[in-house]
Amino acid sequence: MLQAPKGLETRPTSDRLRETLFNILSPRMAGSKFADLYAGSGAVGIEALSRGAEFCWFAEREPKATAAIRANVAALKIQGGYAIEDRSVGKLLNSMVKNVRAADIVFLDPPYENGDEYRATLDFLAHNHAVILAPGAVVIAEHARKMPPNEKHGALTRTRLLEQGDAALSFYAVVEPKPAVPVAD
Repeated sequence: MLQAPKGLETRPTSDRLRETLFNILSPRMAGSKFADLYAGSGAVGIEALSRGAEFCWFAEREPKATAAIRANVAALKIQGGYAIEDRSVGKLLNSMVKNVRAADIVFLDPPYENGDEYRATLDFLAHNHAVILAPGAVVIAEHARKMPPNEKHGALTRTRLLEQGDAALSFYAVVEPKPAVPVAD
């Protein structure tokens, strides 16, 4: 059983929702590069590694949560294939852009009530998608069912909305505008 930080600073993704998420992601997991943003205990990223992800970036700035991530990867004897950014999601994303590191799957789960975090993170990913998102990448935001993020964030467009209880998952992909078709005279 994974450790989770005590208190109300983090809200773990339910086991049922996590199982649904990975059933959907199953065909893309092997060899993928996964980013677990606002990682909490790291359960989602650890699940990604256990299902074949090649690498996982964890971003979590709450000290109790980062301690839980470190304890969980140690308890599971995960020797490598991950990095923990304990300053902020922004620090991780800027580092990925600077070092040209692209993720195949990005999962973000900020506090449900913090719409600014959703907006800022999705806008950053959309603005930097050519560097930070691998071709065909998927971005998934977990959120309150009654508070979905916008359908569109720059080049990112919601392609699927999955609701389960009070929680929901919004799936985004880069959707490039279709070129205009020339009209023959």
